[in-house]
This record gives sequence, C-alpha cells and structure tokens, in this order.
Amino acid sequence: MKAAQIVAPRTFEIVDVEEPTLNGAPCGMIKVRLVRAAICGSDIPLFSYDLVAQSNASGGDLLGPIVEFDGANPYPLRPGQSMHECVGTVVESTSSKFKEGDFVLAEPPAFDGAAQFFCTGEDNTILLPRDGVPPEQIVIAQPLGTVIWAFQKLGALMDMNAVVVGQGPMGLLISHVLSNLGARSIIGVDKLDYRLEISRKMRTTHTINSDKEDPVTAVREMTDGKMADIVFEAVGHQTETVGLCMKLVRNLGMLVAFGVPDVAVYENFPYAQFYRKNLTLIGSVGPNVIPNFSLARDMIVQGRIDVSPIVTHILPFGEVQRAYELFVDRKDGAVKVVLDYDSLTGESP
Repeated sequence: MKAAQIVAPRTFEIVDVEEPTLNGAPCGMIKVRLVRAAICGSDIPLFSYDLVAQSNASGGDLLGPIVEFDGANPYPLRPGQSMHECVGTVVESTSSKFKEGDFVLAEPPAFDGAAQFFCTGEDNTILLPRDGVPPEQIVIAQPLGTVIWAFQKLGALMDMNAVVVGQGPMGLLISHVLSNLGARSIIGVDKLDYRLEISRKMRTTHTINSDKEDPVTAVREMTDGKMADIVFEAVGHQTETVGLCMKLVRNLGMLVAFGVPDVAVYENFPYAQFYRKNLTLIGSVGPNVIPNFSLARDMIVQGRIDVSPIVTHILPFGEVQRAYELFVDRKDGAVKVVLDYDSLTGESP
C-alpha cells in the first residue's frame, strides 16, 4: 500500500509498505481503507520541528509513545505519521459493532493515518452516514469532538462574554459552539485577516487583528469594561498567548488552555496575576471518543454547525508535502487542509 513517510524535517516521501492485516487479531478490531483525512495542529511537531532539540526542550514529553526515538535520530518516522483525523470504509472486521462496508470515523493507533489502510479498535471508531455530508466535511467531527470534550467541563455559558485567542480550525469550531450555547459576545482574536473573515462565518460577534490593535484595549471596549468571562487559548505551540489570555479575562473568570504545548514547563506563566484574579484554569486535551465524536457527527449531519467555511483545501494524497506546507505555513488562505485518498485508486467513499 501507499503511505506518506516523514524522512527529515518538513520532508515527506510517498513509500510502498506492507498492508496491515487482521489475521490473528482479537475481537473488536477493524481494518479501514482511508477516504479522507485532515491535518491538525497537533500534527505540526512531527512534520515541522527539529524533533531532537524539541524533545530535549520539552523534557521528552513532545514525542510521547508514538515515535521510536533513541535521543539521536528519529528519522525516518513510522510510515503514516502524522495524521489522525480520519474517515474511511471498513474492509475487514473482527468487531460485532462494525461490518465490512461501514463508513466510519476512526483513530489510528499511532497518529499513522497517512496511509491507505490502518487497523484500529472498535472503541476508537464511530459509524458515519454515507449521504448528506461530503466526507471532507464529516471528517471535521473528529476535531469538533475534542471541542465538545472541552465544553463538557465548563458548565452554562449563556449570556457570557467570551474571547477565543486563535482563529485556526480549533478556535473557529470553539467560536461556533459558543454561539450554539448562547454566549452574549464571541470575540475572535488572530493575526490573519482571512481567518478573521472566516471567523465571522463561524459566528463570532467581534473580531480583533492582534497585529493591528491592542487586544486588551479592544476587549475592554467591546465588553464595556467588564472584560471576558471566559477566554480560550486556542493557539498553542508557544507560551506568549497564555499571558495575553490572562489580561483579557475578568476577575473570577475562566481560562481554558486548549492549544497544544511544546514544552513541559511554561516559565513565563504569570502566576501572581492568575492568583490575584482568582481565576479558574481548565486544561483540555483529547476526547471521550464515542460520545464526543458521535455528538459532533450529529451536530454536523443535522445542520447545527456548518463546518464548510473552515475546509479551505482538498488535495490528492500524492500532494501530501504541499498539503502540510499550506497548513503549517498558512499559505493560500489555508485553514483546514484535507487529503483525498480516493485519488490513489479512483474509488468513491
């Protein structure tokens, strides 16, 4: 089968590897032929970073268990890394829940979904409808599920002033869900005007380009001096925006740390400000797979959230290098970049 393999920083090659099989697999396993997959911000480190330096800087926490790493040279990475937002068709099954031909959202076991096939467990999988929503949109149920997991920790948000720092794919989904839940104002903050334009389609009520105006002053004006009841940090991969979020939230407010960290310790975390403002800090990573993904699927299928504005690029699998460059470097107005695996075979979902 064909797979994409990272052979050096920012360098993919298309390789031929052995196709996985369920021979001898225990009950509850499925084999999936990929149809679409979307690039996520958490895929950036394996593609874009100096993994040796970054692993040392993060205390070894960056790579986790998914990369075989001896501390010297991690390349080439496992074929298929890094991709985990995946939908496809079941072609083999030892599961009583899924049968051959089912269309599913499934998580690969080691972020190795940049391949034609992978095997995974039924607990990492939900059933999808084949009709009504294009596969490049229903794949967004995966990241939306992670957003739903975060919101399940937050309680009622009706009538609150909210700020979402970062209007990439996750920040845009967060903004829309805030609207669904009745937030009074939803202020999107980003440095890129094209993302702020999409932000308004995803139901922000106000937008701020933080390169063109001071977000603290702007939020103070937009909230009549109250500041935000809740602020989402949806950028990650650096430490500066946490300090900005701390300035945007009111006393006794809530800060949600959603962006992926690259280091184990935030040395410039303004602890005294956090302490004196009596803030609540909530971290959120990962979903509760079946309930969160299935609710996300239903919200998309039923039209309660329109994810089409964030799907800006659909590229054939063979253009995986260009797809990652578009996403990582924010080229050509890229927000969510999706790979089309049907291009490898000419098959349909």
